[in-house]
Amino acid sequence: MTDIPKLRGHHLICFHFFSGKGYNREFVENLRNTLEKIAEFGVEVSHGADDVCSRCPHLKGGICSYSDHSHDEIMEMDKFALRLLKETSGSKAKWHVIKQRIPEIFPLWLGKYCKKCLWEDVCEEDFLYRKLKYGKDPV
Repeated sequence: MTDIPKLRGHHLICFHFFSGKGYNREFVENLRNTLEKIAEFGVEVSHGADDVCSRCPHLKGGICSYSDHSHDEIMEMDKFALRLLKETSGSKAKWHVIKQRIPEIFPLWLGKYCKKCLWEDVCEEDFLYRKLKYGKDPV
């Protein structure tokens, strides 16, 4: 039996805008594999580092070492994401159910996190992201 992939709060939102880019090839390959599993098996909500983080070059001892404050900032982001999505750590959900919630919560997420995220340019390449941000797909 395959384990249900685990995703932390902000990945439950941001993963919907994955456009095939990431830190390195191993990281991107892990993202693609995780997405395939999520589509088939659903997702378990993780507290802290998850299946995406497992291949991140900044994960050290289960904690994000991207910057001095990144771990605390990410944990706060995760809490906010879970509140928006009405999910709790340890819960299980179908991916399509979470995807249905994204349009409703996206304006709050965009204003609080996307505009200062280092990945925003990458998300801009995704059709759903552009549609939600601009109300249509810009040419």
